Amino acid sequence: MITFGKLEPGISYTWRPGVYGIILNENENLVALIETDDGRYFLPGGGMEGSESHVECLVREGIEEMGKLLEIGEWIGKAQRYFYSEKDRTYYLVEGHFYFARIAGNTGEPLEADHHLKWIEAGEAVKRLFHDHQSWAVQKALTMMVNIG
Repeated sequence: MITFGKLEPGISYTWRPGVYGIILNENENLVALIETDDGRYFLPGGGMEGSESHVECLVREGIEEMGKLLEIGEWIGKAQRYFYSEKDRTYYLVEGHFYFARIAGNTGEPLEADHHLKWIEAGEAVKRLFHDHQSWAVQKALTMMVNIG
């Protein structure tokens, strides 16, 4: 598995698996990102809760972050990143499971008011994403689209 970040010796990391959707507007070469109020960009998705399946996690996160019903598509890959969260004051090893996804409908206003759906040009999205493993997944998804097309 591809790993980003650096394992710091003597640090205890909290393992945090998550599921993320890469939603492309292929006509305009745009990727759906979530911008938080602090100006950071993330892929739609997030950490798995309890015994959630990948599908259940992505559907829940779509409702919470976007007010959208997401449908999970083809598997893209898995990657992880070591990082320190200032907000949580916790060292994490986050493991992302990445899928193509599409918006299948609206569920109302996002439940997380500090999350905003933005459509960003694909190359710019790769640069803006906060997590390196999410940038990697977008690049891999774009490569897969070129190979399919």
